[in-house]
Amino acid sequence: MMIAKLPESDEECVEAPPGATRVQREAVVPDGSGGSRADQAAAELFAEFSRSRIAEWIRAGALRVDGCVVKPKQTLAGGERLTLDVMLEAQIEMRPEDIALDLLYEDEHVLVVNKPAGLVVHPGAGNPSGTLQNALLHHDARLAEIPRAGIVHRLDKDTSGALVVARTLQAHAALVAQLAEREVHRQYEALVQGTMVAGGTVDAPIDRHPRDRLKMAVRENGRPAVTHYRVREKFSAHTLLQVQLETGRTHQIRVHMAYIRHPIVGDPLYGAGLRLPRGAGPDLVAALREFKRQALHAERLEFEHPVGAVAISVTAPRPRDLEAVLIAMRNRA
Repeated sequence: MMIAKLPESDEECVEAPPGATRVQREAVVPDGSGGSRADQAAAELFAEFSRSRIAEWIRAGALRVDGCVVKPKQTLAGGERLTLDVMLEAQIEMRPEDIALDLLYEDEHVLVVNKPAGLVVHPGAGNPSGTLQNALLHHDARLAEIPRAGIVHRLDKDTSGALVVARTLQAHAALVAQLAEREVHRQYEALVQGTMVAGGTVDAPIDRHPRDRLKMAVRENGRPAVTHYRVREKFSAHTLLQVQLETGRTHQIRVHMAYIRHPIVGDPLYGAGLRLPRGAGPDLVAALREFKRQALHAERLEFEHPVGAVAISVTAPRPRDLEAVLIAMRNRA
């Protein structure tokens, strides 16, 4: 997507590219975010845009802090007003594709998709098509007028479960604001390595891994990240957890579980490879060997409807592959 900074005065105005959409956002940095960098705070408040794009806009002066141009790494005190005013050119390369969608909720303003494992959310390097975004454009052509076809948060490719999509600009702005204020309740189910005695909270900042750019890591100067978990079911060498996100960092649950030495089963980035429980029977061994993704499922999503302020709660059923592993663990004897 090409970005064109909007002119600062009428005299500088030029004709916008055909199909371009003007995006204007305004938000106040929460007092609790004092000490964060400008790009970090802006990426949290304008969660529909990537941190790299936010940094680009800050450098270009299209995203300002209290009306002033700042550097992406400038530290904020909290309480500053961020304003964004850019022109997003139409994504002419984005094509609708007839990909089946499992809809958990739908009305004229929002829809909630049950994303299957293996489906990429956004097109990118190596995934130019066949994504959820392509499927959404086929489902509703009007979503081409909404940033990222209305997708306001993400799930990793191999994470399954509920994901909300805005169908109007009004709904998009409202949902983004709820995410920034941490008012969207996101509950996950995760199967992890090892037997855990009790639940708890992981409060550890996350940023890009210092050496492996495909990974995230707990880092002292990273962005605040808080994950709450409770034990749902114990097995001989594994634990099924109910996990709630307080923040929404990239790979957050996967990073935090690995950090406390209970990586998610099947996680190719943060796990330690296949671990078979001592004395596991052939059914359990086969189930674990055949499970080729991280055992993470976004099972519940709760938010305030952007029109009418009605509470919406949607549950995504546990996928069959994860259910098969759990049945094998329960029947291992």
